[in-house]
Amino acid sequence: MKYLHLGKDTSIEINNIVGIFDMDTSTVSKHTREFLRVCEKENRIVNVSFELPKSYILYDFSGEYSVYLSPLNSATLLKRMAE
Repeated sequence: MKYLHLGKDTSIEINNIVGIFDMDTSTVSKHTREFLRVCEKENRIVNVSFELPKSYILYDFSGEYSVYLSPLNSATLLKRMAE
């Protein structure tokens, strides 16, 4: 199994990642903001750091999805996945 380190002490299995999104560009859409609001309301948000998030990762584990907020930018996370 391969894991992706998201920051601090958090790593997730790469096979369960649905997508990696940039906070600045993706949250322009009202649909994305609503999706994140619903996730927060349903306690599906995992903030891996107290720093301002630069990206979020949609993660699906056996049909249950979570959103991880990471202080790392999406380009850094994608590069780590490729390694």
